[in-house]
Order: sequence, then C-alpha cells, then structure tokens
Amino acid sequence: MRFAKSPFVLSLSKHRSFFARWRERAALRQAQGERWKWDGPRLALCAILLIAALVAIGDYVTRPPLLPSYKTVKAAWHPSEAWLYDRNGHLIDSVRVDFQVRRLAWTPLDKVSPMMRDTLIASEDQRFRRHHGVDWLAVIGAVRDRIEGRRGRGASTLTMQLAGFLSPGLAAPGARGWLDKLRQMRAAREIEAHWSKDEILEAYLNLAGFRGEAQGIGAAALGLFGKTPDAIGRDDALLLTALLPDPQGSADAVARRACALGHGRVPCDRLEAAAWGMLAPARSLQLDPELAPHLAVKLLTKAGMRLTSTIDARFQRIATASLARQLHGLAGRARDGAVIVVDNATGDVLAYVGGAGTASTAPAVDAADSYRQAGSTLKPFLYADAIEKGYLTAASILDDSPVQLDTASGLYVPQDYDRAFKGPVSARTALAGSLNVPAVRTLVLVGVDQFRDRLWDTGYRGLTEDGQYYGYSLALGSAEVTLMQQVAAFRSLAEGGRWSPLRLTEDDPEAEPRAITTPAAAWIVGDMLADPNARVATFGLDNALRLPFWAAVKTGTSKAMRDNWCIGYSTRYTVGVWVGNKEGDPMRAVSGTSGAAPVWRDVMLAIHDGARPRAPERPGRVVAQRVAFTGTAEQPRTDYFIAGTGQTRIATAPATARRPHITNPVSGSVYAIDPDIPIDRQRLAIGVSGEVTAHRLTLDGRELGAADTNPLIFAAPGKHRLRLVDLGGDVVDQVLFTVR
Repeated sequence: MRFAKSPFVLSLSKHRSFFARWRERAALRQAQGERWKWDGPRLALCAILLIAALVAIGDYVTRPPLLPSYKTVKAAWHPSEAWLYDRNGHLIDSVRVDFQVRRLAWTPLDKVSPMMRDTLIASEDQRFRRHHGVDWLAVIGAVRDRIEGRRGRGASTLTMQLAGFLSPGLAAPGARGWLDKLRQMRAAREIEAHWSKDEILEAYLNLAGFRGEAQGIGAAALGLFGKTPDAIGRDDALLLTALLPDPQGSADAVARRACALGHGRVPCDRLEAAAWGMLAPARSLQLDPELAPHLAVKLLTKAGMRLTSTIDARFQRIATASLARQLHGLAGRARDGAVIVVDNATGDVLAYVGGAGTASTAPAVDAADSYRQAGSTLKPFLYADAIEKGYLTAASILDDSPVQLDTASGLYVPQDYDRAFKGPVSARTALAGSLNVPAVRTLVLVGVDQFRDRLWDTGYRGLTEDGQYYGYSLALGSAEVTLMQQVAAFRSLAEGGRWSPLRLTEDDPEAEPRAITTPAAAWIVGDMLADPNARVATFGLDNALRLPFWAAVKTGTSKAMRDNWCIGYSTRYTVGVWVGNKEGDPMRAVSGTSGAAPVWRDVMLAIHDGARPRAPERPGRVVAQRVAFTGTAEQPRTDYFIAGTGQTRIATAPATARRPHITNPVSGSVYAIDPDIPIDRQRLAIGVSGEVTAHRLTLDGRELGAADTNPLIFAAPGKHRLRLVDLGGDVVDQVLFTVR
C-alpha cells in the first residue's frame, strides 16, 4: 500500500516555471544595479514559499508507516494454542505452544455476538459507521474540553486504535503528542480507504488486548468467562469493553467503568460481582476439556496444530475418573498414577492418562511414559520363553525354597513377596501367584542374556545394557520400563505373540507385527494368567483381579514398594495401570492388588460395557491333558501343553535323585562375629541337600562328622574351606567363606 503525495507538494512542482522566470528577472535587476525592494508581491511570494515548506515538513513528520492489508493481517495470524481431538472429532485438550502472547484462532465477525459488537461501538466509537477514520466532531469536543480544562472523552476511533495495533510505533508509550495523533489520523484514513467497516471491526476484536497476555475476543471470552465469542451476553460485553482502556485494572475499576457503560440498565452490584469472578486467579480456558493434558503436551508441537488422536473421549473419562477415585482413597500413600487402554486388534490407544488427582507434587510429569522399575510384570515373558523352548510346561514343578546364587557382585538371595516359601509348585501356580524364587530358577534355565534379548524384542527399549548387567534380578523386574511399553508387550500376548507399536494418532502407520513368541506359548501363558485358582495361594479367592469374563492379568510391585503395576487383557482390550509417587518415594501398605488392580478392574468392567468376552481360541499346537501330581500340594487338573510335551503324572524328584551339594553357607559368604554375643551362641549351621548317606564334612581339612547330621560349627576369623566328601574320599562339593 502506498500513500499519495501531498497536494501542496504537487502545487510547488506546477509553479516551477514561475520560479525560473523570477530568478531571471532578479538576475537582470542585479546586472542593471537595481536594489531589491520588499514590495507586496515579493512579500506574498515569500509567505507562499514559507507555507509550502512548512506543509512539506508537516507532511513528512506526520506521514504514517506503510500498513498491511486486511488479507495480509488475517493470513499472518497464528494462534498460540494447538488442539487435540479424539477419534470422533471431539476436542479433548489443547496446549499453549507460543508463549509470547495468548490467542486462539482468528474469530470471524459473524461469530461474535451482536451484543459485544454493539457495546464496543457504543463505548469506543459511536459514529464508527459514519466517519472515514477520524471523528472530527469528537476531535473538536476533545479540543474544547482541553481548553476548558475538563477531562473529556478521548477522540480515538476504532480505526485509529487499529492503526496502533498494526503499527505499534503509532501507539507506543509516550506517543501522546499532536504529531503522533496526526500520524495516527492519517493512518486511520488510509485504512478506511482500503478496508471495509466490517473488516476493521473484525480485526480490532481479534487484535485488541483484553487481560494479561490474552489477545483477541476468542481468548478473552474463553479465558475470562469460559464461553465462545458468540455466547457473550450483555454483562459480559460490558465487562470486556470496560477492560479495554486498562486491561490490567482492578476488579473494582473495571466494575465502575462497566456500570457507567451500562447507563443504569444493568445493576452495578451485579457487574461488580461478575468483575471479581471474571478476574479470579483460578480462571482458565474453561471450555478446554483438559481430558488428556500429558498426551497433548507429547503430541502438539506447533502453534495452530489440530491433531486427531486415536483416543476415545468416553474411555479417557472412564480411566481418568477411576484413577482419581483410587488415588483419593489411598489418602496420600500414593499420590500419582497412570492408565493406558489399547484396542488389541488395531493397536490404537483409546485412553492415555498420564496423571490424575490433586495430591500430586509433580503434576506435569507424564507417568504413562516415564521409566519405572517393572517388578513382577516381566515374568510372563520369561515363562513364555521357557515354554516355547521346551524347558518348562505349565505343569512343570519348580522349587519355591530358599536359594542363594553366587554372582559377580556377591550373593543374590531372592525372596517371595510375603517372605514365605511354598515348596514344590507348578509353573502355573508360580506365575499366577507371582512367586519370585521359581521365576529366578526359570531364568537360570533360560539364561539372562537370552531373556534380556527377548525383552528388547518385545519393545522394552530401556534395557540398554547386556544381560549380565541386570543379573538374576531381571526375573523380578529390576529393569526400568514405561507403561506404554508394558501395554504394548502384554498386547503382543493377546495377539498370539505378535508385537507391533501402538498408535496415538490417526496418521501413525499400521506397522506389520513381528513374531516375539509362538502363538502356543503366548496362549498358554495367557491361560495361566487368567486362572483364578492358580492365584489362590497368593491372592486368595476374592481379589480385584477376578472379573466376570476371561481376562489375563499380572500385577507387580517394585523394590521398596515404589511402583505398583497391574496390566491385563481380554480378547478386545489391553489395560495397563501404574500407581506410585513420581518422585520415587516408597508407598506405605500398598501392593499391586490394593494399589493398581482396583483401577484395572474398574476400567475393564466399564469399557466392556456389559459384554462378556470369551477366552481366545486355542491354537492347534496346544493340547489338553489330564495331569496328576505327587509330592506337591497341586491338585489334579486338566492342563495345556505344546504338542509333544504333555504328561499325565508329575512328581517331585526324591532326595536320592538330587546331586549332593552344600546349600549353606554359599561360596563367597562373609560372616562377622558380634562382640556383644557370647561366642558359643555364634555358630554356623551347615546345610546339605541330596542323598548324602555315607558322606562326611570337613572344614579346613578337619573332620566335622556325617553330612546328614547338619552340624553347627564355630569358625575363627579368617578364610575357610568347607568340603563334602563321599565314601571313597572324593570331594563332591566345596565352598569358600570368610569370617571377620
């Protein structure tokens, strides 16, 4: 847009020939020796020249900057927010991305209530529709008030104020002089020459600052009243208009201005109460449902983004409400939690709750995608590996008894959650009851490195070290994982051992699933996890893991009760829940069944909405076999085997079938003598297992007697060698230990 030259400047160019003739006559007079005479014509000429010069200078100093067109202004508008929608097109959350100013999408004039438009014009520019940028009557009135010393109404029109929005230099602090006003007037006339009245009013409503960093009628209506601009009523319009002269004014000042604008049509006490409510500190963009704040922060990266997610708003509300109720019931013992719900068939994430409740001290942290210790939730993948390779069946007997494993970093002594041992148990009972010692024994069979690699293939990408780094504690979940990884991994069991990444948006590709384990092993592990009878020994009959339909589920509790997990699936959905404290401080008296499991149960019941999904169809390579047990507490039952591995009777191995060896002390043990305890009370119990008839024990070459007597010994400070010797004098087993 270019400004035309001043008509006074043009008039000077037209009279150029006059000045040329004047110079010629002046030169002739000087040549003839005539003196200059200040007669009338000459004085008039000088006055004209002086006026022309002043006009030219005035034109220059009052010339406004080049201003953009309406289309340019609208095209350059970028909201500070980005919006997240659910799979059905419903808004579920928004995120502010641009922190320089707070504004929403451009609001067309027909989306602003007539009450707001009329109130604004009546207050700021009554003759807006009739003038051409400058209201000369208002200017004259302002000059008169200034002369008379009265505080009068300002003469700035909406168009002049818009010029200040478009070129901040025209309305900069301190720009109150006549020259500044003249520049603003000229800019307003230029705008009026190229913009329509509706375009001017629309741009004003979008560019005006109403309160704090809120710019535009959209952000103001939503942030101050929780309404859209087309829902603004009379009281709202009066208060918003009253904010314009002083957006940071107090509630009382805004109420007084609004009362004056209302001319008695609205009770002033009502406006005062509304002003205090409008400017309350707790005000926010109330129409934002705030259903998925953590997911919104995760996905929305650019201002103005409108992203459609895979979330179902109904599922999101169910998961959020259930988690919030449980955290409230835990009464501060656990402040945080997370829930993820996934459609098994598609991998679409239907609910993503990264936190809920009001007690959290780290509400911005996304617990659904934070690394936490896995606890017992990794055991299903360990047993699936062992069953797939034929090392175990669901009916295989594992010994739940004390064990000490010699590792590079010292002795590893796993214990069960209840610190009790159940003796010989089946793999089914061990997994469903989450027994620790049988899991460690299974890891010894599978191998730590092999199991670590299996977990990596199952999407647990936080396991960046080799298996030896984690050691045997990997069977008990010493590695750190995220809830997203957990849900994706358990979904792979629901999908017959096939893993694929989860989808969060409709644009995420549907990746080809890859086989992690065999369908037979995945099905058998799922059947073990869904068996309520196998859980009885640990969890009892009445617990939160039992549903009125088929569902496989696993709980987990990490070291020092810092994390509670419950992840399970039906044939339709997989649901994962984490409960704990984001800072990592331990919980008190909260376990997997009392912390995360109630949330899992509530969500599973709600999302299935009365449906009763059946158990998944049994793969062809899985056969049913009636099994009887001898030497254990296991009851006869029909169990499931990969074809070729079935058995009809399973018994514990007799002592005569076990290799004789020393069970206590374990090689590498270090014992300390307590000076406050009598020496004769500080004896070490020797333990052996297997058929040790006719075997004897020696300590540093000194005979201790028959091995089957389990003698109590006293060892002096120093290093010692304990040997188990058979009848022929051969050393069957030996351990080294130290006494300090």
